[in-house]
Parts: sequence; structure tokens; C-alpha cells
Amino acid sequence: MDGGDEWSYLIVRPERAGIGDLWRFWRKGDEESGSKFIERSSSSSDDDDDDDDDDQDHDDEVDRDKRWVIVVSVVVRKLLGLFHKPMEWTGFLVEFFLNLLSLNGGFLGLLFNLLQGKVVIPQRGSATFRSSIGYLDERVKLYKTDNVGGKPSMGNKSLMDLCIMASKLAYENANVVEEVVVNRWKASILSLSLIYQKGNSEANYQKEMSTQVFILCEKPTDANLILISFRGTELFDACDWSTDFDYSWYQIPNLGKVHVGFLEALGLGNRTDTASFQYNLQVKGIKVSSSDNSKMTAYDAVKTKLKELLAENRNAKFVVTGHSLGGALAILLLVVLVLNEEIEVMERLLGVYTFGQPRVGDEKLGKFMEEQLNEPEPRYFRVVYCNDLVPRLPYDDKAFLYKHFGACLYYNSFYMEQTVEEEPNRNYFGLRYLIPEHLNAVWELVRALTMQYVYGSDYKENWCSIFVRFTGLLMPGISAHSPRDYVNSVRLGRQHAGHIRMSSLG
Repeated sequence: MDGGDEWSYLIVRPERAGIGDLWRFWRKGDEESGSKFIERSSSSSDDDDDDDDDDQDHDDEVDRDKRWVIVVSVVVRKLLGLFHKPMEWTGFLVEFFLNLLSLNGGFLGLLFNLLQGKVVIPQRGSATFRSSIGYLDERVKLYKTDNVGGKPSMGNKSLMDLCIMASKLAYENANVVEEVVVNRWKASILSLSLIYQKGNSEANYQKEMSTQVFILCEKPTDANLILISFRGTELFDACDWSTDFDYSWYQIPNLGKVHVGFLEALGLGNRTDTASFQYNLQVKGIKVSSSDNSKMTAYDAVKTKLKELLAENRNAKFVVTGHSLGGALAILLLVVLVLNEEIEVMERLLGVYTFGQPRVGDEKLGKFMEEQLNEPEPRYFRVVYCNDLVPRLPYDDKAFLYKHFGACLYYNSFYMEQTVEEEPNRNYFGLRYLIPEHLNAVWELVRALTMQYVYGSDYKENWCSIFVRFTGLLMPGISAHSPRDYVNSVRLGRQHAGHIRMSSLG
């Protein structure tokens, strides 16, 4: 599967694909048409899975499957590019409206304030302006405590809860993050850093992408825990969703193939200049000041701040986390730290918790990282809730190379937990799962309306979350990606000793 020990790549460029090119590439396997939107290095091979089967019929079937998935990916990404601005405007208006209602006490309060001429106008970027993700789940209190302090350990439910809450908080602006971390979680502002990495790409709808991550300690001195949390896929960000559907990869010698979009998000290269990946990934020991994050890549900024905090807190361990795209960046951060031979840093790693994370690379990469993260005990846990679509991306079948690795903590719609190698329905779009997925969405809607009576007011879902549950009747995989279900899974989850039935309701 590694295709050799050379730097190589395959880049899919949807902006260059015409309808005729896609048709000829899919139906006839026309290489000339495919070369217009698929760019590959001279050393890369058409056979990404390195299958040595001599049966020509089998090879043709693999090629057809591969072409079909690439075409679907290109079409989805072109549609996302087309609706980039409408999605951005919709997100802007939805967040403004949600904050307007919240600041004025709901619909009736807004009407009363309007009549009184005292309407409170939301200020984007302020400590009271929350994201749409924040309104899907308004909880900010930690599990059984509001204090981050204490000796951390993997497998501890409080640490796991801190990770999902931090993953959810990473969607917010800097002032909201600061208010929650300092005033609610009792962590120190002296140990808080918010980093933005602006992206760049040839496609117009990708030029404004950014990576956001915050870092905290539970106290300014003698800390036991340092936490790094990456922001995930934003609900109305076409670029984030396009990255999840991207099949482009870059191969690192002796390591494996890595998703190009995630490398770009960490600032480790740009598909318009593929040589930049090799240059950035080979650089070791960069010494940069953390005082000006705007001139640093996300990877360099995080690594620099992390090394400073580890030096200042000799007893501290660090944990990395993220939801959705943020989960992919969390594990990729460690991949590059290992590649750069940051041995002393990796020795201080406590663990990684990701939630709804997409696949980041091939099987070779997975085996390499499992060797790094499973000794002396497993330190990487990938949490998946039920029918969440994103962990099933990019596609993984006999024609494609993307593979998950690490222990998967799978929660079904009853919040029953089981440790598995792979979540059920690993590619989501199987016809045998279509009816169970929609039936499960109906159950999730009923559950949302009754949760508060079973588990208490902390689990009451607001009208915004209920609306998303209704959309799940049409698109179950999207509604199941909400951080709310991941918070509930961590807090209400109980181990299930039996086998997972291959059903959404199992």
C-alpha cells in the first residue's frame, strides 16, 4: 500500500473537472480526461491499494469502484464550492439570529425589547457571542466538577469529559474560550493560547479556510495537565466539509500516505506547490517565538507553545483532542511530532481522544502510529457515535487506501459503549443500512424529546437541537455528528458486553 519509499502524491482538483471529463473518466476510464483534474507524481501508482491479484476482472472492478468514488467526491466538492457563499451567509445570519434571541430573552423578550427600543445587538467576537455549535449544546459545565485540576489519567471519565467539552469549546471565539476556561473551569489565563492558521488553495471556496486551536493548563505553575484542542468542521463552512470529502494524499517515505487537506490545515504545505510538503515535513528543530502566531504555521505555533509549557511545568503531561476535522488534526499533530523526532515531547504525551474523526491516512501510517501510541499502554482513543457520517470519510473499501487506526470506542443510540476495531457500516452509504439509519433517526428525535424526564434537566434539548434532529430524518449521518451526542455518550455511556449488531439501532 505504501507504493514505494519515495515522496509522492495524488491531488484531486474539482475546480478543473468538467462534466464531460467526469463522464468519460467514470464510464471509460479515460486517462486523458482524468489527468485534467487528477494530478499525480511520476512515482505514484494507479493502484493505491497495491493489490497483487492477477485476476483482470477483479482489477477492472476495483478501478471502476475507484473512479466512481472519485467522481462522487468531485461532484460533492464542486457543489460545496458553488454553495460556499450562500452557506457562509446562511451561517452568518443563523448565528446572528440565535445570539439576538439569546441576548434578548427569547422570542417574547425580543418583541418586548423591540417595542421598548432596548434591543440588545449581538457583537461578533465578544464573550457573549456563541457559535451555532454552541447553541446546539449550551452546556459548559464539566462532568461532576467545574475544576480542571487533579492528577490526570487515561480512561478517567472526567478527563474524557474534559476532552469532549474542550473539543466543543474550540468552535467558539477567543473571548468565549477565555471566559469558559478561566471562570467556569478554573484554569489559568496565563496558560491559555488561541492560534489561528489561515489556509490557502487554488479553489476560490478554499481560500478563506483557517485552523483554530487553544491550549490550556489547569494552573499557571506546577501544572499536571496541558490540553490542546483543535476546532472541528464548522456547520456552515463549505471548505471544512470539502476537506472531509477530499481524497488527495501525500506519501511520506517509511511513514505512509497522509490526507493532503489535513496537512494543509496544519500549515505543512500547499497543493499548489507540492514540493512545500516535503520541505515542511523534513524541517526539524525550528526555533520561533510564540509572541507572533500570525506568522507561524498552526503546527509550529502549537509545537512551540507546547514545548514552552512542558519546560515550565516539569510534572505535566499533555493530551490532544478535537471533534470532527479537529480530531484529524489532533492525531496528525502527533504524526508530525514523531516524524520530526520530537522524542522528549512524545514522552510527555498522556493520550489522545478524538470525537467523530475522519480518516487521516493509509494502513501503513496506522501501523506506524499504533507502534508509537500503544506502548506501554494504549494512548489513542477514537470515539464514534452511532451513524455519524464523518468517521466514515474518506471512503474505505477495496479500491481506496484510507484506514482508521487506534481503539474505537463506539456508542450506539442507547449510549451503550463497545471497544471495536472499526465502527459498523464503515462507509455509511450501504443500501442495507438505509432503512435502519432513518428508523434510528426517528428514535433519536423521540429520545431528544424525552431525555430530560429520564436523565434530568441537564439533558434537555433546546429547539435548535430539536430542529437538527428533524433534519436527521432526511440526513441521519449529519445530525448524528452533533457534539451533543458525544457529550451524552461520555456522560451516560455504559459498557455493552455483547456484540454490536450490524444495525443502526444495535
